[in-house]
Amino acid sequence: MTALECSRAGCRRAATRSVVWRNPRIHAADREKVWLACDEHVEFLRDYLAARDFPVTVRDGVPA
Repeated sequence: MTALECSRAGCRRAATRSVVWRNPRIHAADREKVWLACDEHVEFLRDYLAARDFPVTVRDGVPA
């Protein structure tokens, strides 16, 4: 199995966390989008989404 990579542009590190979010203007409350993040970029990705007022949470691990 290949390791899942971080969603940050240009990063090829293995993802260790899931950044779960949705855009409330276009997504229903039960729809979740997931970006994967390495330890270095998890805060950047979370802050990027939070700055746009998107509901966002960070979960340990990545989807199976």
